[in-house]
Amino acid sequence: MDSTRHTCLKLQPQEGEIIFVKGTWFHARFDLSITDGLHGWICHASEEGVRERAAQWDQPVPEYVELAERYLGFQQPGSVYRFADAGDGHKRLSWTFEKEGTTLEWRWKCQPSPDSKEITAGILDFLMDANIRLSEEVVRKTQSFERLKVEAEKCIAQSEKINDEKVEFENAIYAKFLGVLNSKKEKLREVRDQISNKKAAGKLPAEEEEDSTDKTESFENGSDAEKSGDEPAKNVTGTSKDVVTSKPRGRKWTPRV
Repeated sequence: MDSTRHTCLKLQPQEGEIIFVKGTWFHARFDLSITDGLHGWICHASEEGVRERAAQWDQPVPEYVELAERYLGFQQPGSVYRFADAGDGHKRLSWTFEKEGTTLEWRWKCQPSPDSKEITAGILDFLMDANIRLSEEVVRKTQSFERLKVEAEKCIAQSEKINDEKVEFENAIYAKFLGVLNSKKEKLREVRDQISNKKAAGKLPAEEEEDSTDKTESFENGSDAEKSGDEPAKNVTGTSKDVVTSKPRGRKWTPRV
C-alpha cells in the first residue's frame, strides 16, 4: 500500500488571483484539488500518465513525483507559476524550474470539479486541521522549551556553585600549603643562623668535632696497647732477677797449704 502525503499551497500565480492547491501524493501518482474560493478544479495524475511524463523527461517515476511535490507543496522562489484557461472551463497549472542550466516547464490540465463547494470545503477543513495541529505542536514545543530553560538554569546555578566550591577548596589548600612552606623556610633559616653563629664564635662544625673525637679514641687505644706491652717486659725482668738470686749458697772453700 502506497504511503500517502498531503500538502496545501497558497499560490500566487504570475497572472490571476490567489488559489489554494491541495496535493495528495503517492509513490507513483498524485491528485490535486484547486480552489479560488468560488470555483473548484481537480487533477488526477494516474500512474500511467505520470510514467509517460517521467519517460519524456528521462526521469524515474518516484523522482518525478518528488519534484512535483516540491514545487506544488511550497512555492519555490524563482519559479514562474501560471493557472491559465484551457477552454471549456478547464485550467492548466504550470511551473518552471532550472535543470543543468536549462529552464523547463511542467504542465498539468485540471478539469472543473462537479462540486466546487465540496472542493473548497475540503481544502478549508484540511487547513483548519493543519492549523490546529500546528498550534498544538507550537504549544508542546513552547512547554518543552520552558522546561528545558528551567533545567538549563538549574544546571547553570549548580555549575556556578560547584565552581565556587572548587575555588574555595583550592584557596584553602593553597593557604595550608603556603603555611607549611613558610614554616619549613623559617626552620631552615634558624638552622642556617645557628650554623653562622657557631662559625662566628670559632666553634667547629659538627663533622669536625666527630673527627676529633675519633682521633682521641684512637690515641687512647694506642696508649693502652703500650701499657699492655710494658707489663710483659716487667715480668721478663722480674724473672731474670729471680734467676740471679736463686744461685746456691755455701761456704767458700779455701785450700790448705
